Amino acid sequence: MAYIKAEGLAVDFPLYHVGSRSLKKRLFAAASRRVEQDAQDRVVVAALRDLNFSIKSGERLALIGHNGAGKSTLLRTIAGIYDPVGGRLEVQGEIGSLIDPMAGMDPWATGFENIRLRAWYRGLSDAQAKALAAEVVSFSGLNEFLDIPVRSYSAGMQVRLAFAMATAMAPDILLMDEWFLAGDADFMARAEERLAVLVRDAEILVLATHAMEIVRRWCTRVIRMDGGRIIQDGTVEEVLGPEVLTPPAAAVEPAPPSPAG
Repeated sequence: MAYIKAEGLAVDFPLYHVGSRSLKKRLFAAASRRVEQDAQDRVVVAALRDLNFSIKSGERLALIGHNGAGKSTLLRTIAGIYDPVGGRLEVQGEIGSLIDPMAGMDPWATGFENIRLRAWYRGLSDAQAKALAAEVVSFSGLNEFLDIPVRSYSAGMQVRLAFAMATAMAPDILLMDEWFLAGDADFMARAEERLAVLVRDAEILVLATHAMEIVRRWCTRVIRMDGGRIIQDGTVEEVLGPEVLTPPAAAVEPAPPSPAG
């Protein structure tokens, strides 16, 4: 059974090339809450601090907060892209990540080569790898573009390939950031259908978003973040408040004709 558990989780981003003492002082004065000095005397941004939470099978969790609050950093940490510098993080279950279109891809390799790399990483058999490639070709619609290096793709083409690869097999834990909302109308109509199936079938969903209508539609729980810390954790209604429905506009009766005279 899938689960995610964090205890005192902390993530730092070192700031290299900050050698001068005066520059350090200015940084500490301007951003004292987030800029610190670690045990190696490096200046670091405290991206996440003292996060404690657990997510069990069946939960649909939204991460909300302003830009820089730590939502995407937490997603990437759960996905294994960033390593914690403190605390503990336990993740049980296969992860599917819709975080960064280029995450896990080799930009110098072709689309087909990246599909094969993904199949090897997942430990798929030759038959399963062929089925994965056929599914990605069909869904992405990239066709002959899969024979050229991914670095030459447009942003929209990268999203198509990344989305098709990430969603071809249903994961236990689905991690999503808002980049998947990009794309042309035809592709997004098909993508939303597939997302609905993935969200339904995944044991756990963790979604970082600014769109409260998506939170109310897909999620059962909300964590609000600020400054790399959790400031609120509860049900959708507890964190966002009850949904306010706009009443339909009242029909306007036509004015009676003015009396002659």
